[in-house]
Amino acid sequence: MPRKIKQRKELEQLSPFACPSSKSRGRKIPEADCHVRTPFERDMGRILYSVDFRRLRQKTQVFFDPRNDHICTRMEHVLYVNYIAGTIGKALNLNVDLIEAIALGHDIGHTPFGHTGERELQACLDKHQAGFTFQHELHSLRVVDLLAHRQQGVFGLNLSFEVRDGIVSHCGEKYNEFELSPNRKKREEDLIEDATIHKPPATLEGCVVRMADKIAYVGRDIEDASRAGLLGFDHLPLDLKSELGSSNSEIINTLVFDIVEHSFDQDAIILSREKGQAMEELLNNNLRNIYRSERIQRYEFTVRNIVQGLFEIFLEYANYPDRLQKEAENNFVFKNFSEYLIKYPEKGANIYRKVVDYIAGMTDHFAQETFKQIFQV
Repeated sequence: MPRKIKQRKELEQLSPFACPSSKSRGRKIPEADCHVRTPFERDMGRILYSVDFRRLRQKTQVFFDPRNDHICTRMEHVLYVNYIAGTIGKALNLNVDLIEAIALGHDIGHTPFGHTGERELQACLDKHQAGFTFQHELHSLRVVDLLAHRQQGVFGLNLSFEVRDGIVSHCGEKYNEFELSPNRKKREEDLIEDATIHKPPATLEGCVVRMADKIAYVGRDIEDASRAGLLGFDHLPLDLKSELGSSNSEIINTLVFDIVEHSFDQDAIILSREKGQAMEELLNNNLRNIYRSERIQRYEFTVRNIVQGLFEIFLEYANYPDRLQKEAENNFVFKNFSEYLIKYPEKGANIYRKVVDYIAGMTDHFAQETFKQIFQV
């Protein structure tokens, strides 16, 4: 059978530090093997065909409600991570199927409006002392484990342990992380706790995706900032351009080559100290001049109004089911929310969790239109 041939080749040809699909720790709910695809190939397909993945094309990367069609969306970012991580994985002779499954799913639980939406949801939870935190990587695991609608009456994609671990452990916001070694002793019960404090993934493939995440956005965000009139590559310090390059493609090439050179035949993904420090400096430069710019802060004010407004109104109606049903008769916004609550797959979840899950699943456009319909603005 094709799958068995593929798995035999994996054992014979992959790096000793790679994760062959035949050595996977399996799924939470056991399934019969596919005759053609390996477990990681199946996971890739489940992610790719999910509604949650499709929504990424209308979710923000950095710039909200872009009028320029060339501004990066969350889906584009995911595809860039997939390509960069796959390139590194092939060069290091790792399991590219596992890498691509992790890369495609790593942001599947991201909020509308990028990290600003994420922060505003957390602010809502803090205000109400909801008792849990919101991190997009934790929510991505929640999506693939519980919320994604796979088929009639079936929720959750039931992915392999290694893919789930790579998704929840992908945090790409640690700027000073130059070397990643896999934590192969990680257990199922460690996934949430370890991800909360940003411990490394359980596989070298997961480490590749985590490093590729930063490489994918560090230069791409400057391209978008340039189109928005905020910052261009011409404005970068000369020492950074000398070390990394003067364009997004040059920066990607520099960092990918450096990782491959220093990680080959190693049980770690390693960025040299020189290139790592230069990337950290560039990321901090983006932080100062793009992510904290006055223009982004104006966008953030708008996002704050939308997210907090939606959270409060849905929380209010969720606490009064009769009132919600009455509104749902003549208002499609509340009709959608009512139907969502009826189909919600987690029994016993508190109302804060249900409202957060609903808002986190929205696209930028859907959140904006919902806000307009409710508040008539």
